[in-house]
Amino acid sequence: MDRLKGKVAIVTGAGAGMGRETSILFAKEGCAVAVFEINETNGQETVNQIVNFGGIAKFWKVDVSNEENVKTAVEDVKNTFGKIDILINNAGITGVDKKTHELTVEEWDQVFNVDVKGVFFCTKYVVPYMMENGKGSIVNLSSIYGTLGSHELTPYHAAKGAVFAMTKQDALNYAKNNIRVNSIHPGTIMTPLVKELGSRMEGGLEAYNKLMSEKHPIGHAGEPIDVSYGCLYLASDESKFVTGAALYIDGGYSAM
Repeated sequence: MDRLKGKVAIVTGAGAGMGRETSILFAKEGCAVAVFEINETNGQETVNQIVNFGGIAKFWKVDVSNEENVKTAVEDVKNTFGKIDILINNAGITGVDKKTHELTVEEWDQVFNVDVKGVFFCTKYVVPYMMENGKGSIVNLSSIYGTLGSHELTPYHAAKGAVFAMTKQDALNYAKNNIRVNSIHPGTIMTPLVKELGSRMEGGLEAYNKLMSEKHPIGHAGEPIDVSYGCLYLASDESKFVTGAALYIDGGYSAM
């Protein structure tokens, strides 16, 4: 229960799904968690769940696409907890499901502002504090769609591909500072958002779950906690020799 004892982590998009599960898991492992979330109700609920079992967490209302908002929040986390050891860049949106020639600039920018600029801004303002510490761990949530093609969600593919490439670049740039940067590439994870989207298809959530289960060789879709344990490993000192890696948590999808 002490894999992150004494550490301080920022988790973005921590109000639900993988972000919430990761925040809770980190707190159970002894980490103080800065909950970054644009939805105040959801973010505070994550904090409440952590505090209820004796963990340490505080909520910051953060729009990761807003540089000044991110800068101010990160500074406040440092002032509140004294340091920042871990950054989990989890916040993201899927955007519209259109092909390239159908997209508007606004639809493209909407995804890149959150999924790419959000990673950029958070990394930009966290890294100097990690340099002060002499070490740190950044985990960027990309996707299998960041390295593979499909017949849907073109801007999401492009954005998650950018996160994948940025991870490699930052891993090299900050290795000399003992700041490790890795990416996680989930397959279909049954978050509340995915369940809500799946419930809209013909046959409802049951049909969606069956369809997704068949696409993953392991025979079922993933759960948020599956990704959270990957984040835990990469955030902890257990992975001290791991940087620039891409961890696929996809039930074998990318192996096909």
